[in-house]
Amino acid sequence: MIAPGPVLITGCSTGIGRATAQRLIQAGYPVYATARRPETLKDLQDSGAKTLALDVTDEASMTAAVKMVEDEHGQVGTLINNAGYGAYGPVEEISIADARKEFETNVFGLGRMCQLVLPGMRAAGRGRIVNISSMGGRVTFPAGGWYHASKYAVEALSDALRMEVAGFGIQVVLVEPGLIRTEFGSVASGGLTGAGSDGPYAKLRTTADAVTEQGYQSRLAVGPDAVAKTVQRAMESARPRARYVITPAAKALVQIKRFGGDRVWDTVGRRRFGL
Repeated sequence: MIAPGPVLITGCSTGIGRATAQRLIQAGYPVYATARRPETLKDLQDSGAKTLALDVTDEASMTAAVKMVEDEHGQVGTLINNAGYGAYGPVEEISIADARKEFETNVFGLGRMCQLVLPGMRAAGRGRIVNISSMGGRVTFPAGGWYHASKYAVEALSDALRMEVAGFGIQVVLVEPGLIRTEFGSVASGGLTGAGSDGPYAKLRTTADAVTEQGYQSRLAVGPDAVAKTVQRAMESARPRARYVITPAAKALVQIKRFGGDRVWDTVGRRRFGL
């Protein structure tokens, strides 16, 4: 089955967004690849994508991107909400300003993109929205509370939206990657120690950096094309699942949390992070 086209993807400058755009171009989809800095997308443009400036914290750029696709095709066939980042550190030590900035990108930007494409999808009677969440929207680790909170919000938003728009022929899918070798991993594993090296959470920051770096360098992590393959499958399935968890390790962790409960999960987490 060929998914509704064209495809609009946010956050294509690196990692999952770039790999997804490349894969869908090769599959023959009309792809609109976007990033805050469109000059980072030249290779995708050379491969056949149309490239646009889109910052999910900027209303004008979001509106302009959706309008361009609709002017050329009538509607956005598939929206892939990939743009996002992580602000890591103990809950007490992350500034509220940084937490708000993260939510503006990971939650409100994603939600606004959904709002912008839905009228066209409803008018056409078809469409698909793929929200890139994380296993971090199902399980929580120390030193990632604000990031996890944003991804839990994406899960809830997507669950509600999936039911709300089903009657219009629109399907909403969550993709939940585990450890993926991208620039995100480098940021996640290197942004903790310096910020609070002499504070009450200094040991946690150091341990969390080491645990995260070890995880992204291990065989538990996979390349971004694993996510791209899953996104394409979610797009093309006649009856897509509500959620696709990526990597065996992520699936195992979700099940430990599900069946073990909070006490088991807290025990595992505290031991792993030396708490």
